[in-house]
Amino acid sequence: MRYFFEISFDGTNYHGWQSQKNAVSIQEVIESSISTILNKTIKITGAGRTDAGVHAKQMYFHLDSDEIEDIQVAQFNLNNYLPKDISILSINKVYKNAHARFDAVSREYEYVVINKKNCFLNNKAYLIQQKLDVEKMNLAANILLKTRNFTSFCKMHSDVKTYICKVSKSEWVFVKEKLIYRIVADRFLRNMVRAIVGTLLEVGLGKLSVNKFENIVDSKNRSLAGMSAPAQGLYLKKILYPKNIFNE
Repeated sequence: MRYFFEISFDGTNYHGWQSQKNAVSIQEVIESSISTILNKTIKITGAGRTDAGVHAKQMYFHLDSDEIEDIQVAQFNLNNYLPKDISILSINKVYKNAHARFDAVSREYEYVVINKKNCFLNNKAYLIQQKLDVEKMNLAANILLKTRNFTSFCKMHSDVKTYICKVSKSEWVFVKEKLIYRIVADRFLRNMVRAIVGTLLEVGLGKLSVNKFENIVDSKNRSLAGMSAPAQGLYLKKILYPKNIFNE
């Protein structure tokens, strides 16, 4: 049987999603926990990767297992075993070839900026105390809806087959004391959102004009874009799948 697990996590204490040597990852902790509970080695496949320190409000992974007789009990037991910064939100049986990564239709990320120190948002937001021109940041953000090639915002020397992405939302909004950047796309390149945010913040700080931002997009040259924004402000917010994927 194949199951999709919907999860959320605080990425502060982890070196990203993917298992790796000499560093603790979200994937490693989940695999270890499920393997211990089931008393056999379990491997999981995530919907994507997140960098060290990045958080997720909604993330999915799939695994193959014998039929889970009581999903609510399984979810309760796994949540009790996992550390407090990883939560299982739901478990759903799916058709046998459903894939957490390749079947995703779109992903949405949020980046949180604050302009006043807030002890409750340590490792959860990026503090910028300088005044930002949000109107210009939104003019620049809107340019991303018109392009398909995001080479300028991809980590250099990444092993990817294509830099083409379709962005359907790119905007800055105020939510109480937070300034939040929201971006939705069919796929994302490595480090793409943090590179976009870092460059948009340069527009907001008056270091780049909107026209210069557009030139950077057109240049397909990562070295011309801004520094990547810090990981702690970034959240994977939502992943969408075809409606029938959960109707096994």
